[in-house]
Amino acid sequence: MVHMFQRNKKSMLVHWVKLSGLFGKNKTIIKDEVLSGLTVALALIPESVAFAFVAGVSPILSLQTAVMMGLVAAIFTGRPGMISSSTAAISVVFASLIALHGLEYLFATVILMGIIQIAIGVLRLGKYARIIPYPVMLGFLNGLSIVMFLAQWAQFKVDEVVMVNGVEMVKKVWMPSTDLIIMLLFVVFTMAIIYFVPKFTKAVPSSLVAIIVMTIIAVVLDKSGYHLRTVQDFAGMELKGGLPKFYIPQVQISIDMLRVIFPYALVGALVGLTEAVLTLRVIDEMTDTRGKTNKECVAQGIANTVNGFFGGMGGDAMIGQSIINIKSGGRTRLSAIVAPMALLAFIMFGSALINAIPLAGLVGVMFMVVVGTFEWQSLKYGKKIPKQDVAIILVVTIVTIFVDLATAVIIGVVLSALMFAWEKGKVIYVNVENDENGSKTYKINGSIFFGSVLNFKDLFDIKNDPDDIIIDFKYAKVMDHSAIEAINSIAEKYNSLGKKLTLVRLSEDCQVLFKNAETITCVNIETSINLQSQHHYV
Repeated sequence: MVHMFQRNKKSMLVHWVKLSGLFGKNKTIIKDEVLSGLTVALALIPESVAFAFVAGVSPILSLQTAVMMGLVAAIFTGRPGMISSSTAAISVVFASLIALHGLEYLFATVILMGIIQIAIGVLRLGKYARIIPYPVMLGFLNGLSIVMFLAQWAQFKVDEVVMVNGVEMVKKVWMPSTDLIIMLLFVVFTMAIIYFVPKFTKAVPSSLVAIIVMTIIAVVLDKSGYHLRTVQDFAGMELKGGLPKFYIPQVQISIDMLRVIFPYALVGALVGLTEAVLTLRVIDEMTDTRGKTNKECVAQGIANTVNGFFGGMGGDAMIGQSIINIKSGGRTRLSAIVAPMALLAFIMFGSALINAIPLAGLVGVMFMVVVGTFEWQSLKYGKKIPKQDVAIILVVTIVTIFVDLATAVIIGVVLSALMFAWEKGKVIYVNVENDENGSKTYKINGSIFFGSVLNFKDLFDIKNDPDDIIIDFKYAKVMDHSAIEAINSIAEKYNSLGKKLTLVRLSEDCQVLFKNAETITCVNIETSINLQSQHHYV
């Protein structure tokens, strides 16, 4: 009895030790996740406010978007640890819509954008984002950074009332030269803080340190008689934070309304998913894991749909903040959920501080985002990469600046495919052998497809060839209908001259292609299985 008690006591002790060890491990994980989430929340404040200026909306609206976007996306995400928020890319896409049609149309567009993203995920189309070539990604990032850079200069302009045909109108003009120089100096000072702080400590986000320092300077200068423009000045009122509220966009659903919002919604959906997939791929490489692309598409769509019904401006995954989260120890949904909840607390109880942030500080933050986004190494490539890749980077960058991000990516992918087809099409050649019995064999090497059919046809000397011609496909690949049509065209020319053409050593999948097209081809195929001839005639 005593022995059993001692044995059970020992067993319980061992079990308790194991549980305490597991609890201690989980306790460490939870601590890392929470601290990582708080770090991200602090870093989100200046960037979210800065993105509001890009889009031309209230900073509080952008911050509340970051809360809803981050929370909903974190719950449904296919890539734990990834941070979603209001972003520069979406801000750029919707800026013109907001300026022309106002916030009600924006909210409706965000809802439609979310629905499109959900559909893309449900139809499992997200996998096709993997075909985006690296030069397209470089051009996308470079173009996005230039667009963000150009958008910041609006903060250096002020309203001025002018008379046009006897009517007072408000016009945007540059600041007085003295104020402009002072603001530029503070922008440079903000950038310097962000650059040098990480060299001393990474415990606090450098952008947050810069904003705090700049806000203190702005308060001191204001008391001394010089006023730096702040968030409150930009908004034209004191911003008050609170819980996001459910809201149905006040728009009349009609064909005309859909014609207005659908292009923006489609572009926003594609841009958002492109950035989300790129972010997912970056985190996959950092953590040596693999996220679920289609699930992430659905998560982004749900987040944007909910966002639209809570008066949000839409968003997507953030590469910079996601990297901060991963490097800070965030690996699960917990850190991605803590970040928006902490940000909500800052909005509700610290909106007065947000109002006091000087514009110079926010512009400095955005300029550093631009510096971090632009792929500077692409300027050094020159002759180190193929010319067609350099051309794609330039085209995507230019289209991003002057059209939009989604169109640029689509054009980049199409150009990459065409250039690949052109180069691949040139890699086809033939070895010719003349047999003693008077036949001639063409041994084809390479892939036959739409990009190589012209070169393929030039390999044959139809008029001077003997009556018995063999085309050996052991080292060739018939890829598409263009290839079948090219082969059939050659067969018809040989037949018209009374010559016999036979295809040999076709792979099984190539034989299937000809079998499916047997009613529209006229070729003589010797199969590799039973070596019997198959005759298909038109």
